[in-house]
Amino acid sequence: MQAARGASLNTSDPVGFDPVTRRTRAPRLLFAGVAIVAYALDLGSKQWALGALRERDVPVIGDLLVLHLTFNPGAAFSTGTDFTIVFTVLASVAVMVVLWLRRRIGSTGWALALGFLLGGVSGNLTDRIVRQPEPFHGHVVDFLMLPNFPVFNIADICINVAAGLIILQTFRGINLSGSRQSSSLASNARSSSPTASRASGSTPRWRGCSASPGPGPPT
Repeated sequence: MQAARGASLNTSDPVGFDPVTRRTRAPRLLFAGVAIVAYALDLGSKQWALGALRERDVPVIGDLLVLHLTFNPGAAFSTGTDFTIVFTVLASVAVMVVLWLRRRIGSTGWALALGFLLGGVSGNLTDRIVRQPEPFHGHVVDFLMLPNFPVFNIADICINVAAGLIILQTFRGINLSGSRQSSSLASNARSSSPTASRASGSTPRWRGCSASPGPGPPT
């Protein structure tokens, strides 16, 4: 029996098979995996630092990289130390926004970017919620120190990696769904060009030009 128009000829396809869902499943799984690993590494490294660096610093690469335990109530360079609750609220909003955007992820680059972002923001948010001096006013555990640079942690690294990937995806013109902005713009440009108009059999109309023929030769 002849298959109906538009029906799949592959009888192994399950009922309700959606190729779009299958195409976006891998990026979403990658997003979840990166977020979980980043979050676990951040929390694990902080717990290690609380036990190993409480009373001493550990030089890793001379003075270039030193493990030094500190607690930060504010943002980078210890700014906004009196507004810890504000950073807690902003981080909570960021987590909810990323979780909402995850439904539209269809690109490997965006899956990595949002996975690192969620893991990093969640790591520092956990510190602000559960650590001293009180819930939602907790200080973030930092322990990676470079010369003339604020002490940071694994979560901060993840957030900066995410920012770089987001900028890269934006410059490449790749949307969250994985489609390219440049391809749609090029398609529109081709459809509006005179060459495309002649190929489609239509005559382009130029502003300021008359469509009537000019005067014939003198007799």
